[in-house]
Amino acid sequence: MLAVSFLGFLDASYLTASHFLHFALPCSIINGCETVTSSIYATVGPVPISLVGAAYYLAILILLLIFLDSKSERFLKYAAYLSPIGFLVSMYLVSLQIFVIHALCLYCMASAGSSTLLFLLGLGVLLRKVEVSGYISPGPEE
Repeated sequence: MLAVSFLGFLDASYLTASHFLHFALPCSIINGCETVTSSIYATVGPVPISLVGAAYYLAILILLLIFLDSKSERFLKYAAYLSPIGFLVSMYLVSLQIFVIHALCLYCMASAGSSTLLFLLGLGVLLRKVEVSGYISPGPEE
């Protein structure tokens, strides 16, 4: 989760920098980065969606670093509980790209992949905690 949140933070920060510094995103694999990032859906008022994404990834990254430092599993659980929010927002934004904007942004799709992976990893953390706590039978003895 630590590596994925760091990569997500880098990706979202790059998108945010491109917004504020007004530089074109190189988009070689998927053509549509400029269409997506300049659409009306790329900002909420004056705030770019990518800045919200960077804050999301940074929050998860900080929670995971606190977990590693303190060994307090509640911070790991907080990060896991936060991950569905990023996943749902990413799915909404991907659906906007596909069905409304009719263009895909490579960097936006990378962020959606990061948030999806964080969600799956967070789900794994929560399911492992449930199994360990005894709410779910760990399965047959081998």
